Amino acid sequence: MPDAVVIGAGPNGLVAANLLADAGWSVEVLEAQPEPGGAARSDRGVHPDYVSDLFSSFYPLAAASPVLADLDLQREGLRWEHAPRVLAHPLPDGRCAVLARGAADTAANLDTFAAGDGAAWLDLVNTWNRLGPDLLGALFTPFPPVRYGARLAARLRGAGGLRLVRSLVLPVRRLGEEQFGGEGGRLLLAGNALHADLGPEAAGSGGYGWLMSMLGQTYGFPVPVGGAGALTSSLVRRLERRGGTVRCGEKVTEVVVRGGRAVGVRTEQGESVPASRAVLADVSAPALYGELVDAAHLPGRLLDDLRRFQWDFATFKVDWALSGPVPWTAPEAARAGTVHLADGVDGLTRFAARLATGQVPDRPFLLFGQMTTTDATRSPAGTESAWAYTHVPHRIKGDAGADGLTGAWDRSEQEAMADRIETEVERWAPGFRSRIRSRRILAPPTLQAMDANLHGGAINGGTAAMHQQLVFRPSPGTGRPETPVKGLYLASASAHPGGGVHGAPGANAARAALRGRAGLRLRPPALPWVVRAGQDASGNSRSADRPQAGSGA
Repeated sequence: MPDAVVIGAGPNGLVAANLLADAGWSVEVLEAQPEPGGAARSDRGVHPDYVSDLFSSFYPLAAASPVLADLDLQREGLRWEHAPRVLAHPLPDGRCAVLARGAADTAANLDTFAAGDGAAWLDLVNTWNRLGPDLLGALFTPFPPVRYGARLAARLRGAGGLRLVRSLVLPVRRLGEEQFGGEGGRLLLAGNALHADLGPEAAGSGGYGWLMSMLGQTYGFPVPVGGAGALTSSLVRRLERRGGTVRCGEKVTEVVVRGGRAVGVRTEQGESVPASRAVLADVSAPALYGELVDAAHLPGRLLDDLRRFQWDFATFKVDWALSGPVPWTAPEAARAGTVHLADGVDGLTRFAARLATGQVPDRPFLLFGQMTTTDATRSPAGTESAWAYTHVPHRIKGDAGADGLTGAWDRSEQEAMADRIETEVERWAPGFRSRIRSRRILAPPTLQAMDANLHGGAINGGTAAMHQQLVFRPSPGTGRPETPVKGLYLASASAHPGGGVHGAPGANAARAALRGRAGLRLRPPALPWVVRAGQDASGNSRSADRPQAGSGA
């Protein structure tokens, strides 16, 4: 009997499992998909000569995360690579806002938009340099972050106090207008805010845009050499070296609760897997409380709160194998790993308004990834492994474009939306479509089928808006990973601090489990419901041709 069962082998689940194994616990990770990784996977499914990331690609939060740093994954073979430029946002008039690797270079670019904007950028960087370490410490530790919070409060007084707090809760449009005279700096902040589901007019989007911009300025937007799957492989290798196991093709359908305590799980194949100390769930909060745990074990208020749970935007993604570099009209974009495509801040507002009113945008804001530009191992020399994604409403009321998209996402709708995305890229890179060797479409239902945590194509485990952060995540409470069921911990991006690949929700859950169950084990005789693979409920052998547990690993 393992000490702990972890549901889900995404980054958070694997981080949690590693920390428990470091503490001497025996750990079994059960993953529904045929391979581990959750939203950190890569393959050669677009073209055999090209490595494509299925979901996440760039990892500024991973680079900044003390959780991942403490795991020392470089010892497991993980290596990081950077593009020459972090991010670019071209404009229709040929200008291009650039987030460079060095702050002075970024400032020089912004000065071409308006004199003095470079100094304004450096002011933001200086504020980050004073606050950043404690802010990240507060972000990546269990709530409330007493030590880092106290230090951050003290530093805030010296960095502008309430005036700075006011700036961070501003909508990013207003923050950009107050900070910069030209459009370049405004674009960097607003585009980065939309890496979450925060449009230019959303409260708090200024703080999020500043955070992502400063992460890019300080750590870059790095990628794992060889593909996103290399990050997962390093986590799995580290866990297995410490005695942990990962079993794939094992979908958990129930968390078993006895006497108010989680004592194990049941899988879709009928196997019962006991846990003597804890169950950690790297699944969405709606899935944990609405599917895996019987409602009889949960407070009615929590169930009512979860009916108000808000997902972040749905996502539509296209992967490409390109025969050559993207022919950008703005030369600066050719050297950036990430390229934002929208007609200025007004274009971002228009895009966000379409989503808010249930319309599929006719001019989608695109986040475009140039993976070979960032990591030369991704495709043959002179080619490009690329992708772009945009957002669409979960419930579509209409199509602002001419294709009449309804959200059925059948083959014809998927092709039409992919064509719309490619047409948008062509506006900024004429001749782009002529370089496409092959493409793969990942519509919202496809993303969910490949990773159940990406509900309807939502990639951040729930909205990043202020009403569902900190003590409001995933519902009003303490902001901690403990659940109403003893021994059960929420370890996914639905928990504080939320989405992004940084491992903090998994680490927080593991630390809570270690505090709550140190030295306490349930004995096997207390678990008469346990049924191992290959047996029926009476302990008799099943038919030899019945699928066995672990067959998908």
